[in-house]
Amino acid sequence: MLATTPPMGWNSWDSFGTTVTEDEVLANARVMAERLLPSGWDTVVVDIAWYDPTARSHGYNDGAPLELDAYGRQMPAPNRFPSAADGAGFGPLAAQVHALGLKFGLHIMRGIPRLAVERDLPILGTAYTAKDVADLDHVCAWNPDNYGLDHDHPGAQAYYDAQVAQFAAWGVDFIKADDMQAPYYEREIAAYATAIERSGRDIALSLSPGTHLSTEHVPHLREHAQMWRISDDLWDRWEDVHAQFARLARWAPFQQPGGWADADMLPFGRIGIRAERGEPRDCRLTLDEQRTLMTLWCMGRSPLMVGGDLPTSTPETLDLLAAPAVTEVLQGSVDGRELLREPLDGGELIVWAARSASSDRAYAAVFWTGEQPFDARVALSSILGVGHGEVSVTDLWPASSPAVVDAGSLAATVPAHGVAWVALDPR
Repeated sequence: MLATTPPMGWNSWDSFGTTVTEDEVLANARVMAERLLPSGWDTVVVDIAWYDPTARSHGYNDGAPLELDAYGRQMPAPNRFPSAADGAGFGPLAAQVHALGLKFGLHIMRGIPRLAVERDLPILGTAYTAKDVADLDHVCAWNPDNYGLDHDHPGAQAYYDAQVAQFAAWGVDFIKADDMQAPYYEREIAAYATAIERSGRDIALSLSPGTHLSTEHVPHLREHAQMWRISDDLWDRWEDVHAQFARLARWAPFQQPGGWADADMLPFGRIGIRAERGEPRDCRLTLDEQRTLMTLWCMGRSPLMVGGDLPTSTPETLDLLAAPAVTEVLQGSVDGRELLREPLDGGELIVWAARSASSDRAYAAVFWTGEQPFDARVALSSILGVGHGEVSVTDLWPASSPAVVDAGSLAATVPAHGVAWVALDPR
């Protein structure tokens, strides 16, 4: 089974948007291998428009001169990925990533390039051409590169089969397929999963975006993908983080090995270097807000894909990503769920719990959304149930005022927009 635990990795989007280069990918891969791989971070993903030699920050290019092969399949732009020259594609880059002990992933858009349709290029292994299979009525609302595919035509599946077969030959381990879920393109998702199966390579499939994604789709998602977004893009704004509490509370009960709801990327470290939005900056979330985000994602068992440029991010950012509790809870907990969400004067008190899959340890996260610190008290019976025995408490994040068990309650001073994250062990 693929993705038995939530995937963990780096994605170029938050830092470089459509413009990442081979050197930048390898620089991030090297930091990941040296600093983060021991903590479970193992996937490097090249995001959108790697086939556009004219890619720029702050948007997409209409009529871009995409790099395509003779069969209308996207090829890496050699001016950005020199090792892709002479038809080598991402094979040499993937090999370098694999040599570091990491997995290699890429982003792809739903459909077939408009340029392939304009040139009426043949579809590999068939008598069909791009014009035969294009669906001009179902195009992406926010990216101009592709037309949709007409899945009533057998050439549509053949195009995806040929595209993914090429990715497999390059050594791709992870595909982020975009414009799949908003609206929900059921046949597209199934067709892409079929193409992966036919490729003969184990490739994890991640679906985006997640705007208004309903849990009604869970059976179909589990059948065809390993992770799926549950929101639009998340950036380094407290309101974006706050909105994920409700989404993860809704999706956490459905998390299981091989199928993970994804609360989106971690905009930590140095971001916005040449991104779609914003200018070069360090993450604008406070350290407490970053810990809140990380804790919520771990308790809800969301995949973790960090977006900051690792070589130019601070040591504190790398320490946050490599915190032992992150790996312990994300990879080794079960039954993560929201227990309590109460509006109080000045904010909301939100409590999550989970338990270890391999021991009697339990985990609790006490979140506070207000603008000032809050002295929280939560009855242990509200976390562990009635009839629990005595427990000891261990803070999972550094705390100036450690959490304690007092008179049958967990007591902690929670920072503004912050969290007290603890392990509870039977005495």
